[in-house]
Amino acid sequence: MKLKKQHKSIFVQPLSCITLSIITTIGISPSVLAVTGISLHSPEQAAHKQQSKIAQFPNTGSSDRAQILQQANALYNQGDFKGAEENLRKLIKQSPQDAFAHFQLGNVLFQQKKSEQAISAYREAIHLQSKYALAYNGIGMVYASENRWEEAITEYKKALAINPNYAEALTNFALAMWQTNKKDEALSSLEKALKIFQEQNRNEKVNQVQRILQEIKKSDDPSVS
Repeated sequence: MKLKKQHKSIFVQPLSCITLSIITTIGISPSVLAVTGISLHSPEQAAHKQQSKIAQFPNTGSSDRAQILQQANALYNQGDFKGAEENLRKLIKQSPQDAFAHFQLGNVLFQQKKSEQAISAYREAIHLQSKYALAYNGIGMVYASENRWEEAITEYKKALAINPNYAEALTNFALAMWQTNKKDEALSSLEKALKIFQEQNRNEKVNQVQRILQEIKKSDDPSVS
């Protein structure tokens, strides 16, 4: 069976992100290829200087803010997405201009399959931080989860316009291009993502992208069953 036919549904899994210089685990990863079990990449593989700089996370040192984020993170890890949402909404009520809190809220809402609310939260993060590449990628992932590929592509392009070396967005963009029968563009984007992951010494992601490339390349090979 060809990859295009196999890759019909989207799943999300937790993934690391940066908050206040502490690695946390509120986040989402994008598409998972059901046939291979490959987790791809999300708004939140931002544990690199370049991406965290692009995201322009709020530079507030509030211990209360940090505590609320940590509580939300703990609840998220327990699978209590509603509890994590409540904590993030509490933070937003206190600090409505906190773009990162809105972004994280989008992640948690996406985990609850509240697509429109998630998009609204990501949009608010972008409203507050116009060059929030991670939030554009997040919106693209929401659209991809609903097979709204053209809309997803538009959002991924916005993320890549801000940061052309955003490897997660490049990978997500490639999958969306593949779904819209643009194989050459998909392969080109994946090759670029692969090179970036290699330069960042992110071996797990290197292996994942290599496997995706193999799946795409062999999917049109009649000699491969």
